[in-house]
Amino acid sequence: MPSNSNKIIGVILSGGLSRRMNNQDKGFIQLAHKPLFEHVLERLSPQCDSIIISSNKESQQLSSYDLPIIKDSLEGFLGPLAGLLACMQWVRKHQPGVQWIASVPVDTPFIPQNLVSRLCQSMLENTADIACATSNGRTHPVIALWPIRLLDDLEAALSKENIRKIDLWTSRYKVSLPDFSDSLLDPFYNINCHEDLVHAEALLRKPNENTA
Repeated sequence: MPSNSNKIIGVILSGGLSRRMNNQDKGFIQLAHKPLFEHVLERLSPQCDSIIISSNKESQQLSSYDLPIIKDSLEGFLGPLAGLLACMQWVRKHQPGVQWIASVPVDTPFIPQNLVSRLCQSMLENTADIACATSNGRTHPVIALWPIRLLDDLEAALSKENIRKIDLWTSRYKVSLPDFSDSLLDPFYNINCHEDLVHAEALLRKPNENTA
């Protein structure tokens, strides 16, 4: 179980294009004159010991942040589980003392500043294998705390069982579901289209409604 003495590496899942926004790289869509990637990075960095990026794209923009960029180790663009697997493999190889990764998608600019600590607390209180964020009655499968010890199980699920959906894989484990609905704004509001972006801009102009 994670504690104050355990290091946690943050993973920004940055693999998607916005089909409803002219196939732009989601991470570099501008929100309040700043890329979505930077909004997420600024909120996640203080909560983790270091940050890595899950992305299959060659990107000078991502490279400019001087953070490790981890490509899927399995062929075929198998979705976020493949990204998580590759990141776990990287951590096991390069940071063998680290036992946990915390993942967030690049299109959620309002993630709570206590996200990781609450995921840890929920996992401890429920003696769970995985902690996954919820809000307003919805579960957010990619916003979660994952133990590196599940690496081999995940690799087998992807390569031998052809599992692609996160909830199908996690259903075999005990998952704690901390609720973040106490905010006036859904902290996991994500941006998929121009209307979402306009709404996010409006939310940023109302600091009292922003997530803390």
